[in-house]
Amino acid sequence: MSTPVLTSLLADLADDFREPQFLWQVATVAVCFGLAWLSSRYLKRLFAGGDASSGMVHIGVQSFSRVLMPLLTVFFLAIAKEALARWQHTNLLTLLFPIMGSLAMIRLAFYILRKTFVREGRIGSFLAAFEKLFAGLVWLGVVLHYTGLWPDLIDTLDSVVLPVGKNKISLLSIIQATISVIFTMVIALWASAALEARLMALPNAHSSFKVVMSRVGRALLILLAILISLTLVGIDLTVLSVFGGALGVGLGFGLQKIASSYVSGFIILIDRSMSIGDMIAVDKFNGKVTQINTRYTVLQGLDGAESVIPNEMLVSTPVQNYSLTNSSVAMWTDLTVTYDTDLDSLLPLLAEAARVSERVCQEPGPSAYLMRFGADGLELRVGFWIADPENGRSNVLSAVNRAIWKVIREQGANLPFPQRVITLAQSPAELVRELGAKT
Repeated sequence: MSTPVLTSLLADLADDFREPQFLWQVATVAVCFGLAWLSSRYLKRLFAGGDASSGMVHIGVQSFSRVLMPLLTVFFLAIAKEALARWQHTNLLTLLFPIMGSLAMIRLAFYILRKTFVREGRIGSFLAAFEKLFAGLVWLGVVLHYTGLWPDLIDTLDSVVLPVGKNKISLLSIIQATISVIFTMVIALWASAALEARLMALPNAHSSFKVVMSRVGRALLILLAILISLTLVGIDLTVLSVFGGALGVGLGFGLQKIASSYVSGFIILIDRSMSIGDMIAVDKFNGKVTQINTRYTVLQGLDGAESVIPNEMLVSTPVQNYSLTNSSVAMWTDLTVTYDTDLDSLLPLLAEAARVSERVCQEPGPSAYLMRFGADGLELRVGFWIADPENGRSNVLSAVNRAIWKVIREQGANLPFPQRVITLAQSPAELVRELGAKT
C-alpha cells in the first residue's frame, strides 16, 4: 500500500513550522485568499453593472459568484506555488490546493447543472440528489488522495475485466467512458442553453430567426459532444457509416412522416410564414402559436385547450394566419328590421353603437349597411374591426350586440318574425266531413 499523502504532508509541515520561512507560506496563502476575494467582488460588480443593450456578454454572475471565489483561489495558489517553490518549501500550499480545487469543481458542476436543467428556479428532487452524490464522490476522491489509496483503487478497477461479446473491457474503462459521455453531453446542453438565452435577448432579431439559430446550435453542439465522447471512449468513428446507412433505410421505409415534420419545422422558422404569438387556423384547429418545435407546433385555443400540430401539416395544407402582416380581424353581426323602418336615422346609430367596446378599432371605424331585401324584412349588417383577436372574439361581439339591441329598443324599430302564408285547398268543415265519410 502506498504511503499516505496526508501523513507525509503533515510531517513536512511540522518540519517547516520550526523554520522562519514558514511564515512566508502563511502570508502567501492569506494573500491568495485576499486576491481571490477582491477579484471576485470586482468581476461581480463589473458584469452586474454592464448594460445589456451595449452588447456586453453576461454570464449570470449572480449565480456564478459562488464559483468565482474558489476558482480564483485555486488560480492564485497555483501561481504562488510555482513562484515560491524556487526559494523554499510549499507544503502548506500543496495541502490546500486539492481542497480548494475540489470545492471549485463542485460549485462549477452545480452551476452548470442548474443552468442546464433547472426551469423557473425550481430544483427537482433528482437533480438535488445527484448534486449531493457528486459532491460526496468528489470529497471521497480527496480523502483517497490524502490517504494514498487512490493509486490502489485505480489498479483494482483496472484489474476487474468484464466480458462484452468477444472482447473484454476493464471496469475502469467503463467508468471513464461513462464519465466522458456524461461530461461532454452536459457541457453541450449547458452551452446550448446559454446560446439560446443569448439569442432570445437580441432586441432587433426576428423571433423565428432566434428559434432557428437556437435549434441549429443545440443540434450542432450535441452532435459535436457525441463525436468527442466517442473519440474519448476509443470508438472508431467509421462505424457511424453503418449507422448512417441504417438510418437512411429507416427513413425510406417508416420514418418519412417524422423526417418530414423535422424538415418542415425548419422551413416554417426560416421562411417566417408564422411566428410565436400569431393567430392561425389550420384544418379544424385554430388558436395562438405558443411553441414552434422542430417536430410540432403548439396552438392554444381561445378556450385554453392546446393542440399539437405536426409541422408537416402546416407546410402541406393551407393555413390562415390572422397575424402575418396585419393582426386586425373583421367581424360583423346581421339583423333584420321591418320594411317601415327609417334606415336613414337607424344605420348611423347602429354604426355608432359598435364603438361601445374599447377593443373595436376606430380606424377603420364601424359601419352599417343594407345588404338585401329579404322575405321577412330589410337585412342589415353592422361591421367592425378588432386588432387583438388573440384576446377572444365572443366578448366583443356580445358587447356590440347588446349595444345594438339597446339602440333598436330606443328607436322603436321592430325585428320581424318569419312570416309564411298557408293556403288550404279545402275548408275545415269540408275536410271534417270527408274524413267522417271515410271512417
